[in-house]
Amino acid sequence: MAKMIYAGKAKQLWTTDDDQLLRVVYTNQATALNGKRKDQISGKGKLNNEISTLVFKYLAQNGIPTHFVKKISATEELVKKVSIIPLEVVTRNIGAGHFAARFGVKEGLRLAVPVEELYYKSDELDDPFMNESQVYALKVAIPAEIKQIWQLSRQVNQLLTPLFASLGLQLVDFKLEFGRTADGQIILADEFSPDNCRLWDLKTKQHMDKDVFRRELGDLADVYSEVLRRLASKLGE
Repeated sequence: MAKMIYAGKAKQLWTTDDDQLLRVVYTNQATALNGKRKDQISGKGKLNNEISTLVFKYLAQNGIPTHFVKKISATEELVKKVSIIPLEVVTRNIGAGHFAARFGVKEGLRLAVPVEELYYKSDELDDPFMNESQVYALKVAIPAEIKQIWQLSRQVNQLLTPLFASLGLQLVDFKLEFGRTADGQIILADEFSPDNCRLWDLKTKQHMDKDVFRRELGDLADVYSEVLRRLASKLGE
């Protein structure tokens, strides 16, 4: 019998008949301020599932190992079971959000090089910043794993930046999560959607991501629908 083993801000994880596979259920919940603000957005779960499916398939086709197996319904997908490494792996191409506020720079500043940051994944602690010595001191990961994580993150950035640009979207920044398979392989996990990246329209600079909800800039479902439309026009089967 299937059992829910995790309920996050916008997803649930359920067991399956295969102990190496899990079922992900995308929900309609939108959150901000690390879950302190919540709302239900009709259709959001379906949109996130569709977008993440297209992106993960594209990454896999280009050599990125991921947990994604297949989409099994409008709001569900099958994924490989992994042990999640409790790190949020952030890459920033453009100054925005907390980064812009932290360093007193104007949003939209093109950074001289991509900024790479690690955060300890803990809602209770508000996901504090971690440097690599802290990662090793607390045995969150070993140096070889962090090296591999950054190699994969850079490849993701190199693949997705031109992909989104071809859709008229600027990949401002994004957050990735990684997990260990049963045999110790590091693979990309979680999702890739406007929930965990910033996308700006290249012409209008309109926000095309969860900042629409965070900053009350418009209808989140409409924005996500447009991102999906553009992705499907390029990657749809």
